[in-house]
Amino acid sequence: TTPLLDALPNTLSLTSVRTGEALDYEQLVERVAAEQAKIKHSLDIANNRIVIGIADPIACLVALFAVWASKGCAVLVTPGLAQDEKARVISKVGASGWISDDTLMALAPDKSPHNALPDAALILMTSGTTGIPKGVTHSLATLQARLTENVKEIGPETLRNTLCALPLFFGRGLIGNCLAALYAGQNVHLWPTPTMQDYAQFGTEIGQRNITFLSSVPSMWRMILQLSAPPKQSPERVHVGSAPLSGPLWDKIIAWTGTPQVFNTFGMTETANWISGGRKPANSQAEGFVGAPWGGTFRVYRDGALHDTGRGEIAVRSPSMMLGLWDAPDQTAALMKDGFMLTGDIGNLSSDQTVCLVGRNKHEINRGGVKVLAEEIDMLLERHPAIEEACGFGIPDEIAGELVEAAVKLHSNTETTLAALIVWCR
Repeated sequence: TTPLLDALPNTLSLTSVRTGEALDYEQLVERVAAEQAKIKHSLDIANNRIVIGIADPIACLVALFAVWASKGCAVLVTPGLAQDEKARVISKVGASGWISDDTLMALAPDKSPHNALPDAALILMTSGTTGIPKGVTHSLATLQARLTENVKEIGPETLRNTLCALPLFFGRGLIGNCLAALYAGQNVHLWPTPTMQDYAQFGTEIGQRNITFLSSVPSMWRMILQLSAPPKQSPERVHVGSAPLSGPLWDKIIAWTGTPQVFNTFGMTETANWISGGRKPANSQAEGFVGAPWGGTFRVYRDGALHDTGRGEIAVRSPSMMLGLWDAPDQTAALMKDGFMLTGDIGNLSSDQTVCLVGRNKHEINRGGVKVLAEEIDMLLERHPAIEEACGFGIPDEIAGELVEAAVKLHSNTETTLAALIVWCR
């Protein structure tokens, strides 16, 4: 056992929406014990990294708990990685084993030096498809700190029937949806990465399962709103995050779900998912409003210093901050400023600690010295009644350095012209 596993109440349950498989607390403990025995028999695990790439959500959670119970560090990855992607992950973390849906495989001992992080329990890979992966590393203590804040903010009762429709190899799906609800002793309905056919049944599933809480991303809602009728029974709280949420889409989600408790959330894997979240203010478009921190403190970084208010790169100090990036001390140090971590997000910080995000610093377009955030272009265009989705970006220009371009997708059965859009934007 581990402190985090021991803290899970015996009232919890897991259900797979796709297969119908269900586990109560005692059944989960039995499955974890059996998996732990298999792992100990086949793998060198103590203080070693074990990669988990399992598609079945219940089996994935069982393997995760079994690795933790064996004092190992779990590395969660996308199921079905290509061989070169697997090789990059193995090399990056120095893995001693790999668990997939049908295989438990020991790996050759890793002899290369690693800047190991003490107490590492979970590594989430935030890139790696085309380059060297980045491993965000957490301990059980940083995870428990985030789970405590999540349950405190959302409320155990609101979590009683949680739907996880996000992948478990993402912090938002694993920590924000699954582990938070389990930590509160509640019921988790696992439906990661719904298909188009699944989205058509989304409202029905929410109603039939009496879903009270779910987390989501904006792209999900663009499909749900087109394909599914609303649920007959509203969830009590909905989180939306991971990408900019426009005011019009926010309003549509509120209308479809039937609850004003739709929170635009701000989070990152480095802080074990959510940092903050806010409901839509009634008197404005409110793009980017993400409220005040849920455990922790915000600052803004500009002109080489941290400030209490104003505009700049949002910095956060939180008890759920990562141990660091695995085997990358220089990259980790570059993110830190006087005990605060730079998020890469540009925003406005008010004196009441609420934040309104305006974009990502790496998406900044330099048009003749004028700095334009691509997300601001997206949000502006998505207010147009004919536009369903927009994406701003920069292209090279010999005179201005960069020009602002945008691609737009129109709503079906609507028309507009380039000239009309330019006039509207002006």
